[in-house]
Amino acid sequence: MFDGAVRRLRAEARETDERRLLVLAGDPERTRRAAAEALDAAAVNPADATLVGPDPALDCEHLPPERSAELLGTTRDAVVLDLHAACRPNTIGRAVGVVDGGGLLVLLTPPLDAWADRRDGFDEGLAVPPADLSAVSGHFRRRLVDTLRTHPGIAIVDVDAERIDRDGLTEPAPVLAGGGLLLPDARTFPDHVYEACLTDDQVEAVLALERLREDGQAVVVEADRGRGKSSAAGLAAGALALAGEDVLVAAPAYRNAAEVLARAQERLCAADALVSADDPETPHELAAPEGRIRFRRAADVADGGLPDDPDAVIVDEAAALPVHVLESFLDAPSVAFTTTVHGYEGAGRGFSVRFRDALDESDHAVGEIRMAEPIRYAAGDPVEVWAFRALLLDASPPVDPLVADAEPESAEYVALDPADLVADEPLLRDVFGLLVLAHYRTEPDDLARLLDAPNVAVRALRFDGHVVSVALLAREGGLDAETRADMYDGARIRGNMLPDVLTTQLRDESAGVPVGYRVLRIATHHAARSRGLGSRLLSEVRAEFGDDVDWLGVGYGATPELLDFWTGNGYAPVHLSTTRNDESGEYSALMLDPTSDAGADLFDRHADQFVARIGDVLADPLADLDPDVARATLSGLDRDADPGLADWEWRQVASAAFGPGLFDMAPGPYRRLAVTYFTADVDRDLTARQERLLVMKPLQARPWDDVADALDYHSTAQAMRALGDALEPLVDEFGPDAALTEADRYR
Repeated sequence: MFDGAVRRLRAEARETDERRLLVLAGDPERTRRAAAEALDAAAVNPADATLVGPDPALDCEHLPPERSAELLGTTRDAVVLDLHAACRPNTIGRAVGVVDGGGLLVLLTPPLDAWADRRDGFDEGLAVPPADLSAVSGHFRRRLVDTLRTHPGIAIVDVDAERIDRDGLTEPAPVLAGGGLLLPDARTFPDHVYEACLTDDQVEAVLALERLREDGQAVVVEADRGRGKSSAAGLAAGALALAGEDVLVAAPAYRNAAEVLARAQERLCAADALVSADDPETPHELAAPEGRIRFRRAADVADGGLPDDPDAVIVDEAAALPVHVLESFLDAPSVAFTTTVHGYEGAGRGFSVRFRDALDESDHAVGEIRMAEPIRYAAGDPVEVWAFRALLLDASPPVDPLVADAEPESAEYVALDPADLVADEPLLRDVFGLLVLAHYRTEPDDLARLLDAPNVAVRALRFDGHVVSVALLAREGGLDAETRADMYDGARIRGNMLPDVLTTQLRDESAGVPVGYRVLRIATHHAARSRGLGSRLLSEVRAEFGDDVDWLGVGYGATPELLDFWTGNGYAPVHLSTTRNDESGEYSALMLDPTSDAGADLFDRHADQFVARIGDVLADPLADLDPDVARATLSGLDRDADPGLADWEWRQVASAAFGPGLFDMAPGPYRRLAVTYFTADVDRDLTARQERLLVMKPLQARPWDDVADALDYHSTAQAMRALGDALEPLVDEFGPDAALTEADRYR
C-alpha cells in the first residue's frame, strides 16, 4: 500500500543523517500490520528495532510502556510506539531520544480526527476521584495532532482509508561532507581518548574535563539530549583512572550514568589497563593499575558523604537533582556536572538558576562548556524539532528584562484555563517553562496533566502581560465513604496525595471528607525572586478558594528555606515522611492551611498527633534528619505549651540543667520538653546552636561524641554542659514548682 513512500522516507533520512517520523493511524490491528510492512519496506533489521507497546505484535525487541525507561542510553534504527492503549508523553520523549540518525520513529495511533476525544489508559490516571474519566479533556492530544500535521519530516498514513495524507519528505539540500576532528594541541589525556570522540564539541568537552586533574576545579557541561555529554564524561573518567586518579561517578540512578561507565570501560580496555570490573555488562566499579572508577547514587552520597575521599567526582544528569544534593559534591577536590538543557528528566536551565549561585560561591574555579552538535543525528533534525515543540522540552520563561521590574503590587492575578493555554502557545511556553524551573523533575506527563486533568487549576501573576509567578493546584478530598474505606485498607486512590497519606499512614479514615487544594508546583521567575511575588500568589489563591474548600495544602522535599517560606505563608506541618525520596534524597513535609471549621478540625487533630509522635520518630527513622529541617518543621507549629512531665521527671531535668543530674538517666522527659519548646509559642529563644543541640541529643538520640563533633564542641563534656545551659531557660519557662524548687538548690 505504501511501501514506496516508506522507502523514500527512509532513504531521505539516511541521506541527511536525520530521523523521520511515520504516523500509522487507524484500527489498532491494521496499524500493527502496517508497522510490520513499514519496517520491512524500510529495510530495518529486526535486531535494530524496538516495539514499545502492550503486546509483542512485531518480530523485534518488545518493551511494555512501563519499562520504556530501559531505552535510555541505547540507540535503535527504528522504534515503534503503540499509543492505542495509552498516550503517555514521557514514553514519547524516551522513544524519540533513542532513534539513530537515518532511522524511523513510528507512531501507531487511533484515527487522528477522533484521537483527542477518546479516553485511554493514561487518561485514567488523570481522572482523579471523585471525578470520572468523562471529565478528562483532550487538549494535549489535540495539540499533539496539530503538531504532527504541521511539522516537516512527519509522514501520516490513514491505514483504514489506505491513504497517505503526508509523505514526510523535506527535499533537503545535499549535505556537505565534514572534515576530520580537530585534536587540541595542549592536551594531556591520551590520544586514543580524543580519537574516540565523535564531534568537535565532544573533543572540547573532554579537553575541559582535563581540569579535573587539578584540585579546586569545577566543570559544567551543558547540552541537549543526544549531544554526547555522558560519553564525554565517560571518556574523561577513563583517562583520569589511567592517570591513577580515583574517580567517583554519581547520578540519580545507575541507568542515568550507564553511558559514563560504559565509555570509561572502553577506554580502559583500549589501553589494556582494565584490571577488574565488578560486572562486565553493568559495571559499578572499574579498576585500573593505579586508579579506579566507582558509581554511587547521588542521594546516597548526599546522605553519607563522599566515600573513600575520591580525587575527582563526575555528577551525571545533574539537572535531575535537587540543590542540596548537588551542594554535597562541592566537598570534592574537583567536580564536574553534566546537565541536560532540554529534557524530560530535568532541565539544565533549572540547574543554572537554582544551583549556580552555590557553585560560584564555592572554593572551586568554575569553567563551563555548551555542547550543541548532535552525536546520533544531524543538526536541525526535524524529529527533534517536533519533539521539542510537542512536549515543550525547550520551554522557558520570559527573558529576564521583561519581568525584572515586577513587584507584588504591580502584578495581576489571573486564572489560566487549559483551553486558553492551548490557544496561546507563547503563554503556554511561559507557564510550563516556569514550572520546569520549580521542580527538579517536571516531565512531559506534567504537560498533559496541566492541560487535561479535571482536578488541576493554574493560577498566575502577570506583569506587563508576561507570567512572572505561577501555581499549579490540585483539588483533593471530597471522597465518598466506600472510597475512603478502600483507601484506609491500603488501596491507592489517584491524585489525592494528602488525604491518602493522612488516611493510610496516619490511620484517619475521615481525612478524605474535607475538600482542599494542594499546591503541586509554585514558581517565581528567577529575575524577580525574593520580592514577595510567591507569597502574593498564595494569598490570592487563598482569597479565591478559601470560601469554597476546607484546606490548602502542600507536600515537598523539606529544606529549611522552603519550610520558612511555607510557614511564613500560613501553612503548618502535620507530617514528615520517614523515608527519603529515592531521587531527591529529601524527607517530605506535608503542611496544611485550614480555611473552614472542617479543615481546622482536620489540621488540629493531625497537628496534635504530630506533636505527640514526632519525638519518637526523630529518635528512630528520622535520626539522620538535618537538624535545621527539624527545627524549621517543629517551629512551624503553635500547640499547647505543656510537656506533661511528672514531678519526678521535672526534678531529673532541673537537676541536669542546674546541678549534678545526668541526661542519660531518663532521656524521655528531655525529649518531650524539647518538642514543647519548638512547637509552643514561647518568649524564650535559644541560639541556633543550642536548638541544634536539642534536636541532635534529646530528640535524635545521637551519640555524645557525634553531637560534639557536629556542633564543634571541644569535647563531649563541653557538649554535655552546653545541653544543661540550653535546658535552664526551658525549666524556667515550663517548669512547675517541683522543677523550680529543684533548680533553686543549685542556682
